[in-house]
Amino acid sequence: MKMMKALLATMKSQKGQGMVEYGLIIGLVAVVVIVALGLMSGSIQDIFGKITTALGGTTP
Repeated sequence: MKMMKALLATMKSQKGQGMVEYGLIIGLVAVVVIVALGLMSGSIQDIFGKITTALGGTTP
């Protein structure tokens, strides 16, 4: 119960609003990074495969 009251008090204050905005920005950046890595996954696998081969390992 105390935690819920503290959360509500934080949401009502300006500091809480700023923290929520930063949280949303961080979440948006995380989504963009995940999508970008998903789109480039084939290229990234090729690069690591070449590095593994150059080091004398076998690629999966």
